[in-house]
Amino acid sequence: MDIASWLLIAAVVGFTLTAAVCDFRSKKIPNRLTVPAFAAALVYHGAVGAWTGGWYGMGSHLLTALAGFGVGFGILLVLWLIGGGGAGDVKLMGAVGAWLGPWNTLTVFLVSTAFIAVLSAGFLMYQLINKGMSKTKSRYLTAEDPKKGPKGMSTDDAAMLRKTRRRLLPFGVPVALATWVVLAWSFREQLFMH
Repeated sequence: MDIASWLLIAAVVGFTLTAAVCDFRSKKIPNRLTVPAFAAALVYHGAVGAWTGGWYGMGSHLLTALAGFGVGFGILLVLWLIGGGGAGDVKLMGAVGAWLGPWNTLTVFLVSTAFIAVLSAGFLMYQLINKGMSKTKSRYLTAEDPKKGPKGMSTDDAAMLRKTRRRLLPFGVPVALATWVVLAWSFREQLFMH
């Protein structure tokens, strides 16, 4: 496997691992992570494209990176607009898309959705066993009064707090897992077969 492929794998694994840890710990994926990752993807694809195909190669690689960004950002933007996920999730998928291109980004989204379903079901089962039905239901499944929140908190902030508390799994974790699966599949011959 060439150095460019190893660099892509290392950059994407490092970026998604950092995003997963941040999201797991703080329930946020910071712009100081996603924006540089997006910019690094453009620099990487521009340089690799120029090295392998001159100006045409650079343009082709950059268009693929921008198309991947559009797919990742666009899908998550729609979900964010209808109330699913946060703005950091949108930027995370956009940056992942810039690294992986449109088709791999769509695959990451689909695989991460499967991970979300399986991990959420497992987490709910764990909560049911350890906390019981009533506590699990009240925490994750019961609708709350949209005006309730800590004293002095705005209605919008209270709604965001409830959404964060009810979230079963931070989105960065399944995206990281799905990205690694897609990378392993994409580079399977170079990684596993000699």
